[in-house]
Amino acid sequence: MRDYKNLNPILESIAEQARMKPVSIREVLTKLDHYGFSIIVIILILPFMQPFPVGPISVLGGVIFTLLGLQLLKKYQSPILPEKVLNTRLGLKSWLRMTKVFKLIVCWTQKITKPRLEKFVSGDIGIKLEGSILIAGGVLMTIPFGVLPLNNFFPGLAILFSALAQFEKDGLFILIAIFWLFFSVLYFSIFFIVLYYVGLESIQYIPSALRTD
Repeated sequence: MRDYKNLNPILESIAEQARMKPVSIREVLTKLDHYGFSIIVIILILPFMQPFPVGPISVLGGVIFTLLGLQLLKKYQSPILPEKVLNTRLGLKSWLRMTKVFKLIVCWTQKITKPRLEKFVSGDIGIKLEGSILIAGGVLMTIPFGVLPLNNFFPGLAILFSALAQFEKDGLFILIAIFWLFFSVLYFSIFFIVLYYVGLESIQYIPSALRTD
C-alpha cells in the first residue's frame, strides 16, 4: 500500500490547522484512521527524529509506541491510545518539521525499497516482529537520558524502519530495524559505562577537596 500521494496533503492540512491552534494527537489519528498502524507509527515517530533530547515528551512517545506494539501483538484492527496521549497537542513548528521530514523519507524510501524477504513482513511472523520492535523501541525511548544526544533518534530509527517495512512490504527493513535496536542498546550502554567511570573518578577527588590543610 504505497499511498503516499494522498498522505502528504493530509499532513499539509494538519500543518495549516496548526497555524490557528495546536493540533491534538486525537485529531491527527482521526484524519489518518484509514491508513492503519504502520503509517500512523511513521507519522507519530517524526517528532522524535532529531539529534537533541525532547524532554519529558520522549517518555510519552515511548509509552505510545509500547502500547501500539502490544496492540499489534494482540492483532487490534486500529490503534487505541489513552485519553492523556490523545489530548496531547503539537504546535505549528512541530508539524512543519514533521511534514518536511516525511517528504524526505518518502523521497528516500521510494528509491530504495521493493518487496523482498516477505516472510519477515507477512502473517503472524510480520506482526510479531513489528510489534516486538515497537515495544523494544518504545521502552528504550522512555529511559530518561537527559542531555544525551540522539537518545530518541536511534530507537526512533528502529521504529521507523519497522513501520516502513510493513508499509512497503520490504523485509530487509525489518532486519535494519533490529540492527538499530541493538545499536541503541550499545550506544546507551557506552554512555552508562562512561558515566560510571567518570563518577568513580569524581569520588576519588572528594577527600582531597575536603581537606583544609
